[in-house]
Amino acid sequence: MPNMSMPLPLELLQQIDYSKIEKELFVSDAAILEEQSGIPSQFIWPEHEKPCLNCPELAILPIDLGSFLSRDPQAVQKASELVNEACRKHGFFQVLNHGVDLQLIDKAHEYMDMFFGLPLSKKQRVQRKSGERYGYASSFTSRFSSRLPWKETLTLHFSAENQSKSVKKYFSDTTGDDFKQFGNVFQEYCEAMNSLALEIMELLGTCLGVGREYCSDFFKETDCSMLRLSYYPRCQRPDLTLGTASHCDPTSLTILHQDDVGGLQVFMDKKWHSVRPDPSAFVVNIGDTFMALSNGVYKSCLHRAVVNKERARKSVAFFLSPKMDKVVKPPNKLLDSGSSRRYPDFTYSTMEEFLHKHYTAPDMKTLHVFTTWLQHQNHSEGTNSEI
Repeated sequence: MPNMSMPLPLELLQQIDYSKIEKELFVSDAAILEEQSGIPSQFIWPEHEKPCLNCPELAILPIDLGSFLSRDPQAVQKASELVNEACRKHGFFQVLNHGVDLQLIDKAHEYMDMFFGLPLSKKQRVQRKSGERYGYASSFTSRFSSRLPWKETLTLHFSAENQSKSVKKYFSDTTGDDFKQFGNVFQEYCEAMNSLALEIMELLGTCLGVGREYCSDFFKETDCSMLRLSYYPRCQRPDLTLGTASHCDPTSLTILHQDDVGGLQVFMDKKWHSVRPDPSAFVVNIGDTFMALSNGVYKSCLHRAVVNKERARKSVAFFLSPKMDKVVKPPNKLLDSGSSRRYPDFTYSTMEEFLHKHYTAPDMKTLHVFTTWLQHQNHSEGTNSEI
């Protein structure tokens, strides 16, 4: 077998039998692995976690957001009823008539294609450093690992603070003028997603009965939201691997725009369901932090991404979080009925600390494990936290 410690020429890489490589994965571009009939063992998942490729479809509700925002009483009531039902059951719904410029969405996908189509050496100019959350990451450049997801990602930090322009600044600081237009496009996209998220929060506040402005005001000063671009190359054995592992989002709200390939799956009623892609809509789901804010009324649901044998899949996800020092606790109106507290008070910075140091792979138990850890911390420090 060739020495894998050095980069190999393309013609030699194409001759390798990947099924026999058990211990180490060389640094490689995804484009090479797309063409292989077998996949390296690091990408093969345990039997109980392997994907089902013919799942039943999730009956995900389409919500006319424009009608809700018009404040027409009948439209407000209809949207509120539909979203309330979905969020109590599994936390997923779709928004149509969302007001986001379709040309901006197309441009975001265009620049995502351009980025992931760059040579690996150029993508690595924004490589995510060890211990950091933002930057480029690729499972195809990992070593000595297992259960690797079949994907590449670019994660960007967004802050709504005045004049921060965090996305533009990131590209400017890391690449100078070379990626300037990438910064412009994704800064504009983040700002549009943040505005949309606050409008969706008006809807959620109405559904919860805490007032139209309560939730949108709570998230208005976000300083730690993020945008994640994901590229899932074609895979000759999509039955053996996953694009994204099963998880619940630890953030508050996710707004996803996926291309027409499909791949999002949601776990409900003890089985996986697929979500049909609709390029004219955004898929929205509740995260763990909003589940805590709603005192468990709205659900953060397990989901994952599968890969495709025929076509690559791309998605753009915006993750809304509250300001780092904002205390997450249910509004009094949710507790007036005598409902007991399910989660202690916490700031999102505490959640971030927990995820970074103690629980680096969020799953369906993240909020429960975080709550247990937080109660232990509060007890050790003698802190009184209402629950």
